[in-house]
Parts: sequence; C-alpha cells; structure tokens
Amino acid sequence: MRIILHIWRQRNANDKGRMVRYEVPNVSEHMSFLEMLDVLNEDLIGKNEDPVAFDHDCREGICGMCGCMVNGVAHGPLPGTTLCQLHMRHFKDGDELYLEPWRARAFPVVRDLVVDRTAFDRLIAAGGFISVATGSAPDGNAVLVPKEKAELSMDAAACIGCGACVAMCPNASASLFMGAKIAHLGLLPQGQPERDGRVVAMVAQAGQELFGSCTNIGECEAVCPKEIKLEVIARMNRDFLHASVAGR
Repeated sequence: MRIILHIWRQRNANDKGRMVRYEVPNVSEHMSFLEMLDVLNEDLIGKNEDPVAFDHDCREGICGMCGCMVNGVAHGPLPGTTLCQLHMRHFKDGDELYLEPWRARAFPVVRDLVVDRTAFDRLIAAGGFISVATGSAPDGNAVLVPKEKAELSMDAAACIGCGACVAMCPNASASLFMGAKIAHLGLLPQGQPERDGRVVAMVAQAGQELFGSCTNIGECEAVCPKEIKLEVIARMNRDFLHASVAGR
C-alpha cells in the first residue's frame, strides 16, 4: 500500500522547522511503523537527502525510546502500544499521516522527531531511588510484601519513561510519570525511609523543569503504552500532602 507522510523536519533546536511531505510506496502491512520509516530513510539516503531522525532502540516496547505524535495522538491510534509495536496493518492504502515530535517545553526538539527527555532523568535523580545495602541478593522472603501491594507496585513499575503522557497532556504535566515512580517505590517496605522526602523532591524538580500541573483531564492515561492508571497521581498527591503537613 501507499502511505503519505507529513513529517516535521527541524535541523536543530534553533531551527524554525516545517512539515515536509513524503510518499512511501509498497508499504507492507507486516511492517512496524519504525520499519516503514526505515524504508523512507533508505530512499532519502539513496537520493543524497538527509534521513528523518527519530529515536529508537529495542523496538520491543520496552526501552521507551521511540515515540512521536501520529495525527495528533502520542504513539498513534492503537491504545496500549508503543510506536515500534504499531504495525502498518492498522492503516489503509492512501492514508495521510502527520508526524510531529513531543510538544512540551521540558522536551526541547533536538532534530526532526527527536526530543531531549533528560528532564525525566533529573526527576529520577531527585528522588527515584531507595537506600538499601548493596551486596548479594537478599532472600526472597526476608521482607514480606502483601500480594495486593506487590501487584500495584509492579503495575506502576511498568512505566518506561517514553514521555507520551507529557506530550498528550494539555498542560505538559509529568504527573503520571512521577506518580508511577513514586507509587512503585512507596508501596514497598524498602521504599519507606525516603517516602516523604522523595515526593517532595520530585515535585520540586518537576517545577524546575517547567512541567505543567495536573488537572485530571486523563489524556495521559489514554495514551500510556503500559496503561498506567490515574490512581498513581492520586497516590502521589496524597503522599505530597502528608509530607507537606509533616514538614519534611
């Protein structure tokens, strides 16, 4: 099938940028979205043109590297899916697709569809850790964890830090990302020593990174490829209120 692409091209952070139209003929329905972009780039390189820059790594929906807006939806139209897991069989012959990078002040464009997401790294550094003794692995039953909390923690830990939640939020809020990181540590016994300090530090860092505030619109949950629920934001807000009242 033939796919028409309108792709945001921007040489660097200071370039004005523009949409450029491309046609990709003979697209197989078995291709992933990124493989389709690979085919486009091979054609561009053959014409001595600059290939389209886009982030990718594992291409298995694990690393969180890939991602762009496809017709205004982060990661494309299929729910619970990263861009690398999106296949061309979900599109029709002659479809026109508009590809843009994540749009958020905290995620400046590096080139084309690539954005700088190191703001997430700084959020993690601000509080996303636990102070445990290093050494050999402890016995699995040394610290008992209730099954319900273990499952909730694992659900939150599924976050891959792709940034789709920020890109889709009208406020460019990182609350779903922060909520997931805070919940998956705060639900476990090992995460209790830093629990109050963690949430205060991460919320403060989010403000420094110019992420917006959460207004419970829910677009973040709708596009999260790991389908993380808004409940993690409620847990984060509860922890922050508790820490603020306690003066920590």
